[in-house]
Amino acid sequence: MDKYRLQSILQGFPDVRLVVIGDFFLDKYLIIDRRLSETSLETGLEAYQVVAKRCSPGAAGTVTNNLRALRVGTVYALGVIGDDGEGYDLKKGLQATGVNTDYLIETPDRFTPTYTKPMVLENGKEREMERQDIKNRTPLPATLEKEIIERLRSLLPHVHGVIVADQVPERNCGVITDRVREELAALGAQHPDTIIFADSRVRIGEFRSVIIKPNRHEAVRAIDPEFEGEVSLELAAECGRQLQARTGQPVFLTMSEEGILVVSQDGCEHVPSVPVTGEIDIVGAGDSVTAGIVSSLCVGASLREAALIGNLVASITIQQIGTTGTASPEQVMARFEERA
Repeated sequence: MDKYRLQSILQGFPDVRLVVIGDFFLDKYLIIDRRLSETSLETGLEAYQVVAKRCSPGAAGTVTNNLRALRVGTVYALGVIGDDGEGYDLKKGLQATGVNTDYLIETPDRFTPTYTKPMVLENGKEREMERQDIKNRTPLPATLEKEIIERLRSLLPHVHGVIVADQVPERNCGVITDRVREELAALGAQHPDTIIFADSRVRIGEFRSVIIKPNRHEAVRAIDPEFEGEVSLELAAECGRQLQARTGQPVFLTMSEEGILVVSQDGCEHVPSVPVTGEIDIVGAGDSVTAGIVSSLCVGASLREAALIGNLVASITIQQIGTTGTASPEQVMARFEERA
């Protein structure tokens, strides 16, 4: 791929329409200055003093952040959030980036999933303390499953692609339940021209008829749940081939600093990573790869071209320390020319 081809792909992003379905979390950072700490009169324990806070969409929201930073034209958020303060902050954060939140389901019967991250100030820098997670630990009600499926069906004719963000490890407690996953498989079979692309923390091997993106460890555990140890390029490739046979669609198998293995019915191809120097922060890197790959596929990029663009995007986001990074089309072009 030369720079003119890359430019042509990037220029197509504003015309792309995508729906991101899955688990939208609120990332809530609480900035603590321990120099201001007080002692609780009731317990005698230290009372941390919060001097600032910042909230941003996380999990599936990290994907939408990256899509909008790449200037994808229309991004719909489809998920379930609570009718609570965290839900208000999450919707506000999504809308601030230009995401359409009309298809989010708000209900008083569910929490808005939230990662609360206390950050203590030390020598002018922030250090993360023990995280506090708010998650739903009961199964998603059947009525909400039905509503999610109906909204997905109504959106599908109007979008170029669907990104599935399966974040919650507890089975059926997030948005991507067994029933929703079955529906995605049926839609993948019925609409072969629509890109349906799934990322899942613990159930990537259960998807069918859609493109999947496991990392090397997820791929091996999908084939051998008892596996422990290092995952070589050869072992990852073999697991990728087995997963491709299961789903009948391409597999983008991420290998961190070794890049991406693209496995399709035509074989297995290694797309090396884009090397960077200096300190890195890999938080959210996988979501940025997803955004780059899917946006590219929707404008006609080949599997290899899409993987390369995913690598370019990630090479930019991992250099943004202490935050979940994003990349603009200008940054992607500049990185390509820098590393060409």
